[in-house]
Amino acid sequence: MRFCNTFLAGLLTVTVSLPLASYSGLALAQPALRPHTPTTPRIEAFNVDEVRCLTPGTELNFEILGTPGGQVTLHIDGAQRGLTLVETGAGQYEGVYTINYRDKIVPRSLVTANLRVGNQVESLVLNESLQIGVGVHRAKMVSGPKPAIERFSVNPAPELKAGDELYFSLLGTPGGQVELAIQGVRGKVLLREVRSGEYAGGYTIRNRDQIQRDSVVTARLRLGDRDTSATLGQALQDSQVHRPQHQVCWDCGTVEAINLVEVKGEGGYLGAIGGGLVGAILGNQVGQGSGRTAARIAGAVGGAYVGHNLEGKSRASSHYEVQVRLQNGLLQTIRVATAPEFVMVRNP
Repeated sequence: MRFCNTFLAGLLTVTVSLPLASYSGLALAQPALRPHTPTTPRIEAFNVDEVRCLTPGTELNFEILGTPGGQVTLHIDGAQRGLTLVETGAGQYEGVYTINYRDKIVPRSLVTANLRVGNQVESLVLNESLQIGVGVHRAKMVSGPKPAIERFSVNPAPELKAGDELYFSLLGTPGGQVELAIQGVRGKVLLREVRSGEYAGGYTIRNRDQIQRDSVVTARLRLGDRDTSATLGQALQDSQVHRPQHQVCWDCGTVEAINLVEVKGEGGYLGAIGGGLVGAILGNQVGQGSGRTAARIAGAVGGAYVGHNLEGKSRASSHYEVQVRLQNGLLQTIRVATAPEFVMVRNP
């Protein structure tokens, strides 16, 4: 008996361990994970809605466009506290600072933004004033040569709808800062110096933008405390470029569900009458006198009930409802009498 128990225990151990060994082999066959490369944060635009006066209770609305999934904080010179912007959309950060009586904010107060992604941070100083009519904020830098813009161009988009992207490029004096003002877009768009003297960047059109084919785009190149500007000499939309349209099959779709629907039948008066007659005849065979009368009544009632139910079951039906999601997004329900047959196709 001890030998049998030992043999069975060993057999169970071998049987259980085989699938685990095969699973571990599959795990070893998986490719090694690549190390995660941290994303370098970038600030593409830094804007503020200028106000008429900087009195207590005034709200300053800030917006930053940059790398999504980060954390943005602002420091305003003269403010008693900082401001954290909220990511309202992918790469779009917004926040409001309300001036209180202890703040010492002036129209040309420096506003510094910090965009943190992981352990990397990019900082940018707002070059606009906070109050209307004061003008841009010029950083105090050493004077240098007058900057020059040699070329300013854009890759026209096939359409100017939300989600479409405009890609700008500018050739000019190296080592400067380039910002764009697009008619119909709130705030400024920044271009990066990708190579010496070559600045480039893209702008994704948002729902609130009012960009037209002939909207004016002005580029400003700053170098030290000097700057120069140029106006784009081409349209933002190319009428010769047509975006391919997706052909929709109006009667094609995907089956989302198949439901069996059972409809309960309703018995009629014929079943009740027939059942009542049969019940009365059977009840007539039971008892004598008044007892026979009671049995006859009970048989008639019970027979009518049973006959009604039997007729209802004979009238019961069932069908299938197939729910199909069409390519145009609508959900259509198709009723069929028998179970539908489908051919399963697996994509290679």
